[in-house]
Amino acid sequence: MRSKLKADTEFIVVDPVKSQQIDLQKRARASRRLVLKGTLLNANLAVAKMTGGILGHSFALIADGAESALDIVTSLLLWSGLKVAAEPPDADHPYGHGKAEALAGMVTAVAIFVTIGFLGWHSVEMILTPHQVPRWFTLPLLALAIIFKEIFSRRLMSQQNRLMSSALQAEAWHQRGDVIISVAAFIGITIAIIGGPGWETADDWAALAACVIILRSPIAICRASLNEMMDMAVSPQMNSAVRKIALGVSGVDAVEKCRTRKSGLGFLVDIHIEVRASRTVEDGHRIGHEVKDALLAGKLRISDVLVHIEPTPPTRSGHSRG
Repeated sequence: MRSKLKADTEFIVVDPVKSQQIDLQKRARASRRLVLKGTLLNANLAVAKMTGGILGHSFALIADGAESALDIVTSLLLWSGLKVAAEPPDADHPYGHGKAEALAGMVTAVAIFVTIGFLGWHSVEMILTPHQVPRWFTLPLLALAIIFKEIFSRRLMSQQNRLMSSALQAEAWHQRGDVIISVAAFIGITIAIIGGPGWETADDWAALAACVIILRSPIAICRASLNEMMDMAVSPQMNSAVRKIALGVSGVDAVEKCRTRKSGLGFLVDIHIEVRASRTVEDGHRIGHEVKDALLAGKLRISDVLVHIEPTPPTRSGHSRG
């Protein structure tokens, strides 16, 4: 019975690279589900806001609804980016497809810039054009939109921290921008209703102010996406964690170099380890594999590792250098 069990277990081989790929795909599916929920929310809000804006004579609410409609398009682009980013490496993309996620974030930023331009232009146009005071029922409609959007944006940000998704972060910031626009519209409409004749443009000024406020959001998204696409180095804390795991492998005397970059929902690591020169090539090969397996098995969400073996200098042993 014992030998049979031993014989059976010999066939159970866990590929750490494949395991990380499965984990990456799970996180990508979770991210896509959230994006689709956001798409459904935006579709409902777009119809409600634009209908309420037309009936309630509020351009700020119409513009807010148009922005929610555009969100549907950007959310679907993000969904596509996350789907592509989760694809495993192939002959044409040996490092995987993770950059698709950063590209999706960049497209989102561009879409927000376009939206801001649209809202700003038409806000100025409406300020210069006489129109009616918004109706009171636009306020509870906006209040509900603010509540739903704020709850969802907080959920997105929470999940982004867990899933480490640049695209999800872009979507969270986008949703938060919608909340700011809606709050500004709520304030503007309230002023217009209370002020009465002569205060009709208050909601248009509010829409224009919201455009200025949320301008920093697409800039931040662009910066984060560009950093990932340009293979910006990760935080020192992340590199320190990688070095600590590598140094914990028996036979590793030091870590000579460690380069880590984010790619989609995971990280790629290039690491140079030092091994005693007296060891055989087979030993060095085995130690290198153990370092790779240890990093892939850790909780750092590393999707692939390239290990280079260096001989330990005679004057130093057991210490890591930068």
